[in-house]
Formats: sequence, structure tokens, C-alpha cells
Amino acid sequence: MKAKILKVQHLVISEHYIGQRLDNFLFSYLKGVPKSKIYRILRTGQIRVNKKRTKYKYKLIEGDTLRIPPLHILETKKIFLSPNRKEISILEKAILFEDNHILILNKPSGIAVHGGSGLSFGVIEGLRLLRPNSHLELVHRLDRDTSGLLLLAQKRSALRSLHEQLRTKEVRKEYLALVQGKWPPNCKIATLPILKKYSNNQDNIVCIDIHGKASETHFSVEEYFNDATLLKVRPITGRTHQIRIHTSYLGHPIAFDNRYGLSNFDKKIIKTGLNRMFLHAHFMKFKHPHSGQLLKFHAPLDKNLQNCLINLRNQNS
Repeated sequence: MKAKILKVQHLVISEHYIGQRLDNFLFSYLKGVPKSKIYRILRTGQIRVNKKRTKYKYKLIEGDTLRIPPLHILETKKIFLSPNRKEISILEKAILFEDNHILILNKPSGIAVHGGSGLSFGVIEGLRLLRPNSHLELVHRLDRDTSGLLLLAQKRSALRSLHEQLRTKEVRKEYLALVQGKWPPNCKIATLPILKKYSNNQDNIVCIDIHGKASETHFSVEEYFNDATLLKVRPITGRTHQIRIHTSYLGHPIAFDNRYGLSNFDKKIIKTGLNRMFLHAHFMKFKHPHSGQLLKFHAPLDKNLQNCLINLRNQNS
């Protein structure tokens, strides 16, 4: 690895970065510089904002001037596998709505929202190739195997507005989930605390635990089948794997959930042709971050999920 010296830099903050924390801006801008080093040069006043020492929590304003001192970084060879034409085409066809502020995608199952952890690319990398002049950012996330509505911001001002709507519970999201067994019709709300921790190999472990974070999920039955139930699910909070772990803990895991599911149930459901987890973000409602107009979006089920339901209905008849 070769050492590279970055000279003194003077930056002027543009509109795109308004409201971003100083440390987060530096993490993104100074790729290759360890976070510990960035915090150290912030603490020692080597990074100046408008010629003054500034705390890492400072939120940037348009027109701020930043002075970044000379830095030594190690250059490492990075291997980046760009999505192929087929993958790019899949993402482009999945776009449901787009304007200068937001983009709505009906994310296919099997595509992660971002690359990493052995994945060559994700939704965000693919869309940035499609829209190189946009400042696309994920507003929220979906698990890799979950399909459906994914909201992205095209401007930082839109991202701030949508994050505030998420914080104040103004964004309504609904999912469709096929679960094992007959869901009790009186089971409409789950308030089970969720704890996220890491194993020795740094894998996420998510479980129900009294020391976990408060979590709330609302359920309503859409349709009963012989040994399964189609649920409409509305998460009030947004914990990792919340819907999956709540349904599993209550004894009704989601079909083809390879982490919280039941193999015996999957063996029955596979006869319907299902080959992926049956969890789909089918509805979203929020205010447009610029106009304030109330927007509603529906994402249709893919053919695999549709055929699964058709075959289950045929089994009922």
C-alpha cells in the first residue's frame, strides 16, 4: 500500500449539504481516512469552519468555508463490480415515480439496498449510475429479500424533510406478509421490545428482549388459507427485522424467511411455486417534501407472489 499526501483543502459548502453534521460530511469526503483520525483533527482544531474551531456535531450551512489540513492516507486497491446491463434495466423498470426531489422504486426481492458484505452492488449504487447528476440518498431501508416500495431523496433538503416525517410518524407504510397457520383475528397489535446485538463474528443478532427498544406493529387479516394467512402489516416503529421477528415470536413466521422461519412450513408452501420470502411493502403515504402534497403509492406484487396466492386459493376451493 502506498501513502498519499492530501494538501490543504478549502471547501465552500453548497446547498446540497445544508443540515449535514460536520463529522458525517468528513467521513464521506475523506474516504480512506480513519474515523478516529478525523475526530482527532476535529478535537485539536485542525479543521476549521469559517476560520473557527468547531464541534463534530455542527450542522453545515450553505456558504460555510472549511479548511482541511494536510493528511496522509493509505491507498488501497479497491475492486468495484458495476451492475451489468440486465441489473440496471431491472432497476430502471422498477421506478414507479420520479421528480426533482424524490424517487420511488418497487424494489425487487434479492437486491440489497446498498452494496457491501460481499455484495458487488445495491439499489443505491445502481441508481446513482442511472442518475449520475442526482444526489440520491436512501430515506429508509428494506431487507434484501423484501420487495416493494423504497423511497429515495434526490436532494438533501428532501432527505431532511422525509426523515422528519419518519420521526414524527407521518409516513404510513403497509406490508403484505404470508405467515404460517391461522392468525388470531384478535391479535391486532404487537408491542414487543427488540434488542439488536452482535455475535463474535460481527453478525447481527436480533431478538425479543425486555432490554430492547420499544417496537410496535399493527396487523389485520387479509385472507385465510388452509395452513397460512395473508396479513396486512403496518409497522409503527422501524426496528431491524421488526415485522419478521414479531410474527415469528407470535408463532406465525413469514413464508421463506431463512432467519426466523420454519422449514416445515416452507416445504408445504414451496408447492405453490413460491421461491422467495413473502414480505412486500405494498403501500406508502407521505407528504411531498417540497410541495407538501399528500402522496400515496401502491406497489403490485411480483408474479411469484401472485402465483403463490392463486395456488393457495385453488387449494382452498
